Amino acid sequence: MTSSVAIHRDMPAALASTFGHSEFRPLQEEIVRAILDGSDVFVLMPTGGGKSLCYQLPATMRDGTTIVVSPLIALMKDQVDAITALGVPATFINSSLDVAEVSRRSNGLRRGDYRLVYVAPERLMTPGFLHLLKEVKLDFIAVDEAHCISEWGHDFRPEYRQLAQLRSLFPSVSLGAFTATATSRVQADIRTQLGLLSAPGFQGSFNRANLVYEVRPKKDAYRQLVGYLRAHPQSSGIVYCGTRNGTEDLALRLRADGIDALAYHAGLDARQRHRRQEAFSRDDARVMVATVAFGMGIDKPDVRFVVHYDLPRTLENYYQESGRAGRDGETSDCILFYTYGDVVKLQRFADEKPESERQVAIWQLRQMQAWAESTTCRRRALLAYFDEEFDGQETPCCDLCRAPGIERDMTVPAQKFLSCVRRTGERFGAAHVISVLRGSRNERVLRFRHDRLSTYGIGRDLSEDDWRDLARELETGGYTRSVPERFNAVVVTPRGEDVLFRAARVTVTVREPPQTIVEIEQPHPDLLERLRALRKRLADDRGVAPFIVFSDRALRAMAARLPDTESQLLALPGVGRQKAADFGPAFLTEIAGYVSETGAIPVEMIDDSIKVAPSGTVLKTLELFRAGNDVATIVRTRNLAPSTIERHLEQAIEAGEAIDIDPLVPPDRRATIEAAMDRLGDDYLGPLMDALGGDYTYGELRLIRADRRRRAAAG
Repeated sequence: MTSSVAIHRDMPAALASTFGHSEFRPLQEEIVRAILDGSDVFVLMPTGGGKSLCYQLPATMRDGTTIVVSPLIALMKDQVDAITALGVPATFINSSLDVAEVSRRSNGLRRGDYRLVYVAPERLMTPGFLHLLKEVKLDFIAVDEAHCISEWGHDFRPEYRQLAQLRSLFPSVSLGAFTATATSRVQADIRTQLGLLSAPGFQGSFNRANLVYEVRPKKDAYRQLVGYLRAHPQSSGIVYCGTRNGTEDLALRLRADGIDALAYHAGLDARQRHRRQEAFSRDDARVMVATVAFGMGIDKPDVRFVVHYDLPRTLENYYQESGRAGRDGETSDCILFYTYGDVVKLQRFADEKPESERQVAIWQLRQMQAWAESTTCRRRALLAYFDEEFDGQETPCCDLCRAPGIERDMTVPAQKFLSCVRRTGERFGAAHVISVLRGSRNERVLRFRHDRLSTYGIGRDLSEDDWRDLARELETGGYTRSVPERFNAVVVTPRGEDVLFRAARVTVTVREPPQTIVEIEQPHPDLLERLRALRKRLADDRGVAPFIVFSDRALRAMAARLPDTESQLLALPGVGRQKAADFGPAFLTEIAGYVSETGAIPVEMIDDSIKVAPSGTVLKTLELFRAGNDVATIVRTRNLAPSTIERHLEQAIEAGEAIDIDPLVPPDRRATIEAAMDRLGDDYLGPLMDALGGDYTYGELRLIRADRRRRAAAG
């Protein structure tokens, strides 16, 4: 029998040869090791963090079968296409297949023909399928989108509740829960339902550093959307609308304006949904206008933008939906069109819920509203919702960070607004107050005789949009509040009274227009377009999505480095042996032809990854450490976990900060670790842990690796 240590040492080779990756993403290595050791796992990792590889890689390294529970049958084919393209025997069994095909694949499962089998929870828990699994050598059961099992989850599915029986039905088979979004309450519910209370947990950062967040006023939103799409003609993406009719109408308008767009919603029959999803996955339609019925677990990694045309109900939903952009790690845009009118509309829906659900729904809506109206970094605010502190990054991460802010004294306009709120009796919403301030003679103003108030017309110097922005700032700043049970009437708070009666000042941050972001130039862009066209032809011939052939990142690397041998091709990111064998000759021929025609020479690909700057919380930790405090003292001072402090110091070293790490790793232990790194390399920490005998920690290895690489870079 192959030892656990031997299997662990094979992990880097399997990762490179099958998946074409030279190193693991954060936490992947530790999760794969745990699964290979037969442990249950609970994995909370954001979209794009590489959850699938955590159960796919172990499946390629063992003889048994891994069952993957997936909630949407429409996505299973893409998932299976992607893994079989890597040379891994896999299949799916669901209701889209006829009886004969289900029987054929079931017999294959019984014989052990597949390493991975994807099934929906409804089929998995049928007596017949459970009986079949009793005859199969099962290695692992992976419950994907595990938040669906919780009533507190944002995509709760009653059929997932049946999965609670898996632990008693298969007590000797290890089980894993995988999800991208789960609050503390949902995490606890998942663990309880699946019997994972003692399973080791792996929680990645919620930070998606490659996503750029932007909130735009929902004014001329269609014109803004078309302008964006025309400025990005090679990009594909999703536009979310709140209603079925909204998706159909918007898709129709876009097609009339020459943009390939399809609508997707739950009102379509299964065949229509499948056909439209296939068109989007294969780049036959570059824009999908959809309700939230589209997207959960979507397997298209090169979604370059996600636009919310209407306001999501919760910030958790927004994180999940916007996270469908940039799963390949490339820079992608997340744009939200915001108007307070959408808040009012969603408030009405919340008011119709039972009392037990209404308060939760209103609270969630207020969190979403506050984020959209925020005047501080959107990434920082989004991560704070998930109790994560943002360390900062070198490049702008949102529209607010991109545009420099100027503090502006708005005390006088604020006093006018607050005074008008009081004089109208604190019985009206902001829109009516603004109408009075601007001297409107609409029917409502005249009916209530508000044209006779002293505040009538005193705000004509500001536009309606300016007043609306100020009204939002005043509520966000706590000077006013809206009363939902009184049709969102605005009332003045004690803090607002300080402005009216006690000379308190009001300042707001005014943003300049966003600075232009200079994109890194792609070497040989004309070759890149030829390679994309070749990829599309090969994908269409095989009936798969283009990204299954090669990722955008792989194509850009080919266009830059101009490989002319299979070994050079295998050195590129995302190119494994199976893909090199299947598609390599065609791409090498295309590249050779381009070089012959143009005389192009290879260019080393520029590293366009987003790097975290040693700022914010990292700098605080670094300052305490340099002042002579040990990790235990810093942990107590900052009320953070020891592993977090170690990560901070590692990030500081990676950013070029010279740190004496002897207090962290004694010289004798450091010498032993460095000797092991000299023998085995430092790309993979798992083999090092095996070689060192388990007396060392990942934190020690990471710190030494970071310091070695810093010293090497410094010469």
